Amino acid sequence: MPADPNPLLVALLILVVIMVFNLIIFVHELGHFWAAKWRGLKIDRFQIWFGKPIWSKTIKGVQYGLGWIPAGGFVALPQMAPMGAIEGQNSEGEEPLPPISPLDKIIVAFAGPLFSFLLALTAALVIYVIKKPIDIIHTTTVGWVQHDSPADKAGFQRNDKIIAINGQPVENWNMPLNSVYMHIVTSKGDQIQFTVDRPGVGEMNIVSEFEIPESKWWQRKKTREVGLIPIRPEGPVQITGFSEDENAPAKLAGFEVGDVFLEVDGVAVTQYEQVTEAIQLSEGKTLNISILRDGKEMEIPVAPARMIPETPDPKAKDQPFMLGAMFDVPDFYVREWIKPTPFEQISETVQSMWITITTVASPQSSIGIQHLSGPVGIGKIQYYSLLMDNPFHRILAFMVLININLAILNMLPFPVLDGGHITIATMEAIARRPVNVKFLEVIQIGFVFILFSIMIYVTSKDVVDDFGMGGGDDSPTRYVFPKPAAE
Repeated sequence: MPADPNPLLVALLILVVIMVFNLIIFVHELGHFWAAKWRGLKIDRFQIWFGKPIWSKTIKGVQYGLGWIPAGGFVALPQMAPMGAIEGQNSEGEEPLPPISPLDKIIVAFAGPLFSFLLALTAALVIYVIKKPIDIIHTTTVGWVQHDSPADKAGFQRNDKIIAINGQPVENWNMPLNSVYMHIVTSKGDQIQFTVDRPGVGEMNIVSEFEIPESKWWQRKKTREVGLIPIRPEGPVQITGFSEDENAPAKLAGFEVGDVFLEVDGVAVTQYEQVTEAIQLSEGKTLNISILRDGKEMEIPVAPARMIPETPDPKAKDQPFMLGAMFDVPDFYVREWIKPTPFEQISETVQSMWITITTVASPQSSIGIQHLSGPVGIGKIQYYSLLMDNPFHRILAFMVLININLAILNMLPFPVLDGGHITIATMEAIARRPVNVKFLEVIQIGFVFILFSIMIYVTSKDVVDDFGMGGGDDSPTRYVFPKPAAE
C-alpha cells in the first residue's frame, strides 16, 4: 500500500469510490423503478442521494436527479406511501391518484432488495471465476501472552492451542467467521471461556476477563482484547535498520544491520513480541541480548530509552521505551487465492451480518451502534481496498458484502424501508382497507428522523475516528535515558 499517494491518485480513487457507491444505489433503485413501470404505477422522481437535487432533468414525466445529501436514493412513487414530506415534495392541490393493490406494493418494494441481491450474485459469480485474495492467519496457537493482560492473569501459556471460545469452535485467528479474533470481539458477558489444548497437559478450559483499550471521547470505543498474540511462523528476529537519531540505544550499543536476536537476559527469543515486551518492561534498565552475527554468537548489553520531543508536553503520557532499531520478522499472514462458490460467499456474508446484528442488539456485548459504518465509513473501506494489491478483486468482494447487507437491511419491517412497505401492504391485504394516510405519514417521518440521527451519529464516528491516532507532535525528538538507580 502506498504510504503517501500523490494527489492525482487520491482524486482518482475517490472518484472510483463514488462511482461504485452510486452503482450500488442505482441498481437498488432501478429495481423499484422497473417494477413500478411494469405494474403501471405513476413515477414522479428517480433520484440518487437525498435532499434538493443539485442536478435534475425531466424525461417523459419523470424527474431524474442527483441530491446533495450523499446517503442513499429513492424512486418517488406517490401511490406506494405518503413520502412527499420526506422527499421534498408538496402534493397539495394535485389530483388524487387511483389506489394500487397490496400485491403491486409488495412487488415494487421487493424489487429493490432483489436487484441488490442480483448485483451481489453477479459480483460473486465473477469472483468464482477469477478467484479472490485473502490474508489469513491459519494458526489458533498462542505465540505470546502479553504481560499482566487478562490472558496472563487467567493462566494462558505460549503454545496453547485454542480449540473453542464460549463453546464455538475456531479455525483461524483473523477471518470474519469461526476465528479467535471474531469470537473475542463479539463475546457477551463479563468473561470469555477458552477451550485449549496445552502441550503435555491436554484439553482444558481457561476463563478470562477482557479489557477495552482507551480511546478518545470522539472516537469509536475500542473492542475487547485479552492480550493474546498468535504464534508466528519460524524465522529470525533480525535487525534491518536504525533510527536516524545518532543517540539511538541500538546504535550506541554497537548493533549492526543483519544481527539476529537469540536471547534476551538468558531467555531464548521465540517471537518478535517477546523482544518488544522485554524492552518495555525494562524501564530503561540494561538488557543483555545475545545475537548471531556472521555465524558467531555474541552478547551486547543495551539500555532502552524513551524518544521524547525536545519541548515535551507536561500533560503527555510517557513515551514507550525503544532501542531505535527496525526488525524483519516472519509475517503472521499468509496470502491465499480462494475460489468460493457464490452460495459460500453469500452465506458467509449473511452469517457475518447476523452476528453483527445480534451482537449490537445484546446488552451483554461491548459492540454498539457506534461500531457500524455509514456512507463515509463504507467509502473509506472501498478507498483502502483500492490502495491494496489486486484492487479489482477486493472491490468485487466488497460488492458482495455491501449489497447483501443492503438487501437484508431494507427487508426489515420498519417504516420507510422496503420491508416496511411490504408489511403495510400485507396488513392492508388482510384488513382489506388501506392504512390511514395521516397516521402512516407521521410514523414514517418519525422513523426517518431516527434513521438519519443514527446515520449522522455513525458518520461522525467515521469522520473523526482517525483523528488523534498519529504521533501528533512534530517537534524535534531525542532519546532520553533514565537516571541509573542506586545499586
